[in-house]
Amino acid sequence: MGVVSVADLAGTRRAAPVPQRAAAPEAPKSGGAPVPGAGHARPAGSATLGIEAVDAPAGPGALVVGVRVPGPGHTAGLLRGDTLLAVGGARVDSAARLASAVAAAHPGRLLTLTVRHQDGRRQYLGARPGVVT
Repeated sequence: MGVVSVADLAGTRRAAPVPQRAAAPEAPKSGGAPVPGAGHARPAGSATLGIEAVDAPAGPGALVVGVRVPGPGHTAGLLRGDTLLAVGGARVDSAARLASAVAAAHPGRLLTLTVRHQDGRRQYLGARPGVVT
């Protein structure tokens, strides 16, 4: 299962972070090593949610495996175990897609996140991506 850091969900990939903007390798569809990048190799000024995510094991979405405190994802109410289904109206069917959606966001502008919690409830959360420094 590929991991994308959305801190690290901002436009970079990695094991629980997001894919890099500049020609980062695609996240493996099943099994394999974590995706490199995710907030570590992202350009300064990139948007970030401060979370780490992997491909959801049961269907589309990106499973949140880490939330940085403090951070935009934490402030919005994301919890470990949540599955992100959409970001700013863009469907999220993988951690890589989540990384791309966050990377395309503008830091400081409100994004609507569609989330499925572990108990099955769906919720819309508002998040303002931060900036990778």
